[in-house]
Amino acid sequence: MTTPLLGTSLFLVPVTSLYAALNAFLTIGLSLNVSAVRTKLKVFRGDGGHAGLGSAIRAHGNNVEQVPLALILLLLAELSGGNSTALHVFGGALLVARLAHAFGLLRGSPVQAVGATLTLAVQLGLAGWVLWLRPWG
Repeated sequence: MTTPLLGTSLFLVPVTSLYAALNAFLTIGLSLNVSAVRTKLKVFRGDGGHAGLGSAIRAHGNNVEQVPLALILLLLAELSGGNSTALHVFGGALLVARLAHAFGLLRGSPVQAVGATLTLAVQLGLAGWVLWLRPWG
């Protein structure tokens, strides 16, 4: 699509846009959770030695650390002509992985490890797929 104002081409990336927005909602929710726990415990710096606050902080922080790389790889795959179904599989798996990780970390459940492992699998799978799509040529 060409924009008359700029005279440039825009690439539509609906799949990446969908999963970026959904993961943004998750990150915002985790951030609001940190604020709520801080307010409840009256701890406004660090974790005050409270395990629950430490878990809330790490659930948010880990999401912020892991999601951008996966979304960049998803975007590269989409811009390189990746199949829409496969893009949705990767994007959906990322969202499920991040939800599982956050839930497990906040509840002290072993599902956290499942979420972490699935996140890494999505990142590795996307990285390999981007290379296979050979966006350079």
